[in-house]
Amino acid sequence: MKSAAVVNYAPEKGSVEIREIPKPTIGDDDVLLEVANVGVCGSDLHQWTADHSWPVNYPVVLGHEFGGHIVEVGSRVVGWKEGDRVVSETAAIIDPNNPMTRQGLYNLDPTRKGFGYGVNGAMTKFVRVPMRILHRVPDSLAFEEACLTEPCCVAFNAVVENSRIKPGDRVIVLGPGTIGILCAAMARLCGAEVAVVGLEADRHRLAIAQQYGCEAIIGDATEWAKKRDGLGADCIIDAAGASITLKIALQLVRPNGHITKVGWGPQPLGFSLDALVQKNVTLQGSFSHNWPIWERVLALLTSGQLDVKPIIGGVWPITEWHEAFEKMHHGEVIKSVLKPV
Repeated sequence: MKSAAVVNYAPEKGSVEIREIPKPTIGDDDVLLEVANVGVCGSDLHQWTADHSWPVNYPVVLGHEFGGHIVEVGSRVVGWKEGDRVVSETAAIIDPNNPMTRQGLYNLDPTRKGFGYGVNGAMTKFVRVPMRILHRVPDSLAFEEACLTEPCCVAFNAVVENSRIKPGDRVIVLGPGTIGILCAAMARLCGAEVAVVGLEADRHRLAIAQQYGCEAIIGDATEWAKKRDGLGADCIIDAAGASITLKIALQLVRPNGHITKVGWGPQPLGFSLDALVQKNVTLQGSFSHNWPIWERVLALLTSGQLDVKPIIGGVWPITEWHEAFEKMHHGEVIKSVLKPV
């Protein structure tokens, strides 16, 4: 039995196509998941446009934001059965003996391999998933929303775990993509005043940030940053996919403030970090997520405290992946969601 899959087959730009692939076989500790929905991530787009900065195991099925029903369970699987509604984390392969893994921070295990670049992902009908990264999805939460648990977890880790945000803080998010807007939504949940900054071409995406109670700023955010006491914003979340935004973050942050960088930018910096020293600023990287973050985010989605519906720009069959990718790439939608055929 073969199914259509969105495959990234080579490192050259545009090397993505639909291929028919066989149904995966599962190991003793795995389940076979029939995918209901899979979100398109900026990293999927980066692999398609070949401007990514991480190793890819070609050819590979794209997609790491997904949920669906269990259709088969391995012989050692406990606590899960056929028919269960689940979402999966991204850490498909980890080293159980790595010191990071043993601390529960397996997302920081340097040998970790994720869906969609290290092993086959979910832009197809069936995907093999280890039971250790499954999470239950309540019946009340639609898969179109549940499949976005992963980017919500990226945002939760950046804003709640890795930033020092308190109620009343002024927070600026650079970049109105999926992660940027979800970071802004998380910062609002933490009680912050939030501005999201983008370019003229981001006008549509910035309007969606406003639905989360955020200020939308095109271009220079200096005035907003300094509005309260002239010193700058308490925290800057850099969620743009370019290196130069770190320079902007250093200009906007207040002395003794905090910058959390969650957006990838492969370009070399080419500017001085002296402002980091002079302002006594904390610069924090934030990568991925782990089990307790997933449980907490699913609780937020289920309770309705976090609503991802405003960022979903449409659902496309995976055979129309190209249109879904293009619309996200050009900023016409924030998040494209695919449905296997």
